Amino acid sequence: MVRAMRFELTEEQTLVQEMARTFAEREVAPRARALDKEGSWPSDLVAKMGELGLLGVAVPSELGGAGADNVSYALAMEEIARACASTSVIMSVNNSLVCDPLLKYGNDDQKARFLAPLAAGEKLGCFGLTEPASGSDASSMDTVAEEDGDHWVINGSKNWITNGPHADVMIVFAAHDRGAGSKGTTAFLVEKGTPGFNPQPRDHKLGIHAAHSCTVFFEGCRVPKANQLGDKGMGFKIAMSTLDGGRVGIAAQALGIARAALEEAVAYAKERKAFGEPIANKQAIQFMLADMAMELDAARLLTLRAATLKDKGVRHSKESAMAKLMASEVATKVAHKNIQIHGGYGYSTEYDAERHYRDARITEIYEGTSEIQRIVIAANVLKG
Repeated sequence: MVRAMRFELTEEQTLVQEMARTFAEREVAPRARALDKEGSWPSDLVAKMGELGLLGVAVPSELGGAGADNVSYALAMEEIARACASTSVIMSVNNSLVCDPLLKYGNDDQKARFLAPLAAGEKLGCFGLTEPASGSDASSMDTVAEEDGDHWVINGSKNWITNGPHADVMIVFAAHDRGAGSKGTTAFLVEKGTPGFNPQPRDHKLGIHAAHSCTVFFEGCRVPKANQLGDKGMGFKIAMSTLDGGRVGIAAQALGIARAALEEAVAYAKERKAFGEPIANKQAIQFMLADMAMELDAARLLTLRAATLKDKGVRHSKESAMAKLMASEVATKVAHKNIQIHGGYGYSTEYDAERHYRDARITEIYEGTSEIQRIVIAANVLKG
């Protein structure tokens, strides 16, 4: 079924976009190259995002958030990612993977203790689903939780946990009944400093160097039952619905990376001369720029459609998967063409082209690989 879309932004959406763009251009972009080179955590930028409401964009204002919608969130994400992909994914995790499930599945006490400070930027969250032996197969995990009076005891490990070294709270998924498959998983809120909760040193990665991730070990980690998120056995449902929304955030991140690469390619093509004229006059370059611009716009429309459906409260698994798949693959393609247009300079760390290429690549992997997105899309298409 084809759903109608509105193409005009509301006044509120435009204001959020402009606010994010101003912050990104003035404070984030000038730091991006150094953050990438040094791999340093942008603590001051994270704090400023909290002050601006960018860490809880779609959370109601009475719960500490900005009270905007998911279209506004996607627009803001694109602006931050255009300036610095690392900073944007820190924002994405807190919004999509932590605040969103707390808003949907948290009880009043959990919303007061966790959601409000997370949305206001007073705390930072992370999402613990991936394990060394189970990434996309969220129904089969080795981390286990056993009941012990008014506590759960968690043992196991999670890896590639973005924000992990710095987060104040982690949403953790563990199997309470490994024989029950997807119905045997429960979600928990584990606070920093809990005995047996042991984040490891940060990972070293190809890109997004300033967005620290790590492995986390759980060794007899006792979590109060008051910190169980949702009902017992709801973990898989919570994880899957969270990832549906999270893919909108990653799609928007990919858009921002691709947009930065396209804008740099256009500027360089106009100033670089070859054979007596700017290379922008060469048809080979024009064809590359045309494809880059066309595919970026198509990916943006898919992303805004998915965000709009989420705002309407309707199922958007297929649409979010389409947006994430196309935007991430477009980001890699556009970043690749940007290097090609820059020639040898594109391969140099003195230019941002190579950073965009490295940063774009992860968007095809985390929160569901491109292959998983195709499986989700095909399943929905075949269902009719």
